[in-house]
Amino acid sequence: MPADRTILHVDMDAFFTSVEQRDRPELLGKPVVVGAPADKRGVVAAASYEARKYGVHSAMPSRTAYRLCPQAVFLRGDHAKYSRESERVMAILRQFTPLVEQVSVDEAYLDVTASLRLFGDGEQIAREIKRRIRETTGLTASVGIALNKFLAKLASDMRKPDGLMVITDADKLDLLRPLPIGRIAGIGKKTEPVFHEIGIHTIGDLQRFPIETLRVRFGVWADEMKARALGEDDRPVEPYGEAKSISNETTFEKDVSEMKTLERTVWELADEVGRRLRAEGVRARTVQLKLRWSDFTTLTRRTTLPEATDDEGQIAEVAIQLMRRELKEPRPVRLIGVGGQNLLRSPKQLDLLDRGSNRRDDLNRVADAVRARFGAKKLRRGGEL
Repeated sequence: MPADRTILHVDMDAFFTSVEQRDRPELLGKPVVVGAPADKRGVVAAASYEARKYGVHSAMPSRTAYRLCPQAVFLRGDHAKYSRESERVMAILRQFTPLVEQVSVDEAYLDVTASLRLFGDGEQIAREIKRRIRETTGLTASVGIALNKFLAKLASDMRKPDGLMVITDADKLDLLRPLPIGRIAGIGKKTEPVFHEIGIHTIGDLQRFPIETLRVRFGVWADEMKARALGEDDRPVEPYGEAKSISNETTFEKDVSEMKTLERTVWELADEVGRRLRAEGVRARTVQLKLRWSDFTTLTRRTTLPEATDDEGQIAEVAIQLMRRELKEPRPVRLIGVGGQNLLRSPKQLDLLDRGSNRRDDLNRVADAVRARFGAKKLRRGGEL
């Protein structure tokens, strides 16, 4: 991977709530929360910067958010509207390079290395992107510029909201050194204490820590974390074409060992995977299960099916079989994931003798239509209950 790349990370500022505040001026300057109502079970999808001052953040239970900030305005949100705004933003980014990797509805990486002669250096491009987004959508974005994806995202995070930051190869180590270890993607609040136990509190500590000792504790993950601490990241910017895999995972607030709870979670994850497969018009030939134990070691198991599928029931059943093989004895599970791989776009060959299979396809299409109109939670499979 060339060392002189110019990578941008564009991140919309408090995207959902900013769209609502733009469209409803009476909300400007007020704490706004998009997600479940304050008196219902559910979580926060997004919080405005005014709400974040009270400790409200995404994925927090809405009831907790209300206790922290009872004066906040809670909105269900309009995800169709947010998707339309996202498409407008992504169209602006593609005016500067075809190498745009959209990683969520409100953020993307750009490789503008080949665009510098046309539009100027990375900082000039970033300022023009910010200007066009503001003029076109009335929203603000923060942009980080660096020679790789890790540093570019770090830069955009460090200058939010409405910020711009450049991290050069010359200053990356000094900038990284005092930052807490949690600033490295993949090291969260539950993982940080594991690093603290061996004396790693800052990225500088990790820069100096012997790689051999890290490998003993973290396995192959150690090399990736060490590289990030040194500001190294050779991942290319990959524009999404055909999806290579579709997966869904969740981390439990407390480790779970009860098989019924784990199986119910597999059904919920498979349900989302099946819907996304059908939305993409693809079927999975391989089902994958991911388990992470309480000590952070991670295991993946997969099975290749005789025929590709987009049926969440079949995906869940296969994933549960894989899980039962690994959990013959109860063991605390921290994270569980379900995915479909080896995706095929060719239509399924209809088996005229398998009327049940065709009925499942019809049922899935009807279920998708119901969920699209009334919400994903309005229709659940019996296995999830």
